Amino acid sequence: MEFTYTLADIDTIAKKLLPHLHCKVVIFRGGMGFGKTTLIKALVRTLGSTDNVSSPTFSLVNPYEGADSRIYHFDFYRIKNEEEAFDIGFEEYLYSGDWCFIEWAEKVEKYLPNTYTTVELIQIDKNYRKLVVSN
Repeated sequence: MEFTYTLADIDTIAKKLLPHLHCKVVIFRGGMGFGKTTLIKALVRTLGSTDNVSSPTFSLVNPYEGADSRIYHFDFYRIKNEEEAFDIGFEEYLYSGDWCFIEWAEKVEKYLPNTYTTVELIQIDKNYRKLVVSN
């Protein structure tokens, strides 16, 4: 599944994307500044959260209350080794049944479950992004 969008369309694209996320563990791939956190903020809103969503770059994980479940947003960009994820109980979050949105998942690959959804963000130009969803 693919979607093309601009920042102005982010809430609409989050609503269109959500039904295509067949696993509650979702990996977001894309370069620095491609809009991973911005898309996750829109998804958290779409899931009914009124929490203030921010990047967990330094805390590694931020929890949010959605309408029907908790949502965990991970950002592993700054970790130096996979054990840092283990130290925060990453595996427990993954198997909690709650939403887990993960940025820079390639840094914690050995802890990922066998099944997850991948959302790849591709920069078309400074205004447009393309999402490629695979389950």
